[in-house]
Amino acid sequence: MSYVQFPDERSLDFVAIGRLCIDLNANEIHRPMEETMTFTKYVGGSPANITIGMSRLGLKTSFIGKIADDQMGRFIHSYLQRNNIDTSNVVTDHTGAVTGLAFTEIKSPTDCSILMYRDNAADLKLTPEEVQEELIARTKVLLISGTALAESPSREAVFQALYYAKKHGAVIVFDLDYRPYTWKSAEETSAYYNLAAEKCDMILGTREEFDMMERFEQNPEHSDQVTAAKWFDYSAKIVIIKHGKDGSIAYTRDGTGHKAKSYPAKVVKTFGAGDSYAAGFLYGVMQGWTLEKSMEFGSAAACIVISSHSCSDAMPTADQVNDYITRCERGEITAS
Repeated sequence: MSYVQFPDERSLDFVAIGRLCIDLNANEIHRPMEETMTFTKYVGGSPANITIGMSRLGLKTSFIGKIADDQMGRFIHSYLQRNNIDTSNVVTDHTGAVTGLAFTEIKSPTDCSILMYRDNAADLKLTPEEVQEELIARTKVLLISGTALAESPSREAVFQALYYAKKHGAVIVFDLDYRPYTWKSAEETSAYYNLAAEKCDMILGTREEFDMMERFEQNPEHSDQVTAAKWFDYSAKIVIIKHGKDGSIAYTRDGTGHKAKSYPAKVVKTFGAGDSYAAGFLYGVMQGWTLEKSMEFGSAAACIVISSHSCSDAMPTADQVNDYITRCERGEITAS
């Protein structure tokens, strides 16, 4: 059964808007950042990672964002182009803004953290006037993420993109991507997240992220069903609520909660799992697969990424995901 109808005859499959930054992942794993001396540079930012994932899976992709006029900004731009991502709406900032940095700490496979530098970040300088309506009119899917809503003018740029997507019939996906250090108050966070979510066809987030959105509402039991039902009163057709190691549940308007099996992984670090899962899941849904098969594909993609040092560089191809699933079914891969 198809829960989402994608527009036909579009030249682009997928467009994302939002954060473009640099991940600096610790090379000396299993030690605190205070003792870490070297890091490896990768392109980062949740919407960027998802777009890279979609491109690796063979879809035609583009990105809407802003980069700094510096070496890091040029590195990001070049990396996107090398991964076959259209950069015609990646704008260069000329106000002196800088590239956001994320230093990662990998103490153990389950004890990972991120130290973010987001002051005067170029990606938050994107203005509504810089969002190209023609680009969004050509895509099947627009993905937004929560971090781009944290400050003006970026938040207004996102709402401009949402307006264009609604106008031209693109399917809108909201990856909640809540980063508390970028927000000023609980009231501000909840207000803008809810305003954006009302316009979206698919919403993906953790139980904790949905709790953040509901902090001023009545859901004391943190019920997934109550959460999903709220969004079905607006535009949502699919709501995915992620529960970490306990897996994810995809809720649909008919009241069904769809679950799928997960796969084992030799975990190096935990970050990147959500981005690769989103890319794999959305790819499956766009192929017309069942939600269960799409979720399994996303789970396998996530396992590949958390078994690697990087996030963006590790985003797998469809053949790699299918091979991983086959190897798991043969018992060749076990959890570490």
